[in-house]
Amino acid sequence: MKRFPGFPPEAFAKGDPSPDPLFYRQPRFVTHIDDAAIAAVTNLYRDVVPVGGTILDLMSSWVSHLPEDMTFARVIGHGLNAAELAANPRLTQHFVQDLNAEPHLPLDGASVDTVLICVSIQYLQRPIAVLSDVVRVLRPGAPVVISFSNRCFPTKAVAIWNALDGAARARLVERFLQDAGFVRTEVRALIPEHGFSDPLTAAIGWTSAA
Repeated sequence: MKRFPGFPPEAFAKGDPSPDPLFYRQPRFVTHIDDAAIAAVTNLYRDVVPVGGTILDLMSSWVSHLPEDMTFARVIGHGLNAAELAANPRLTQHFVQDLNAEPHLPLDGASVDTVLICVSIQYLQRPIAVLSDVVRVLRPGAPVVISFSNRCFPTKAVAIWNALDGAARARLVERFLQDAGFVRTEVRALIPEHGFSDPLTAAIGWTSAA
């Protein structure tokens, strides 16, 4: 597997090296962050995601956390469990794909207005390849919104993620965005660590407007 400069070969190894589709073959109809963190994600989407556009919910599940009062032309869901995606009421279509095996998305270039990645970035073993293709499918000036907490399946998170604290993870994700070709990036600390809720941070990248 090709790595990218500045990281040792084992940085994107997983404690459980079995194919991810095996791990996710059984649906999990649960939420992976608490109610306060879900509300923070929803408020973030209200602030960043444009109404009426085409949304790609990458690495999604049976919920998308989009504001209920916002409508979109299309909401395309991606994940590794078809039953979870079929149960998601916000999705207008969906597809199953292992991004660690095939990072190229089956979507036309410049066809999406926003890409969402909610509490899943830690599972990507080829994050630059995936996010570079996200740049390809996004329209000019459009954002990707990556939210993350300290909760995950640790055996399926990559080694570097498990080794870092929250602040370092934010810098790592921002670097992913920059290396993938996003021209502007921003990190937002939505819920701090050591509070009464799951911590939540967002890294947002925008494609070139030209």
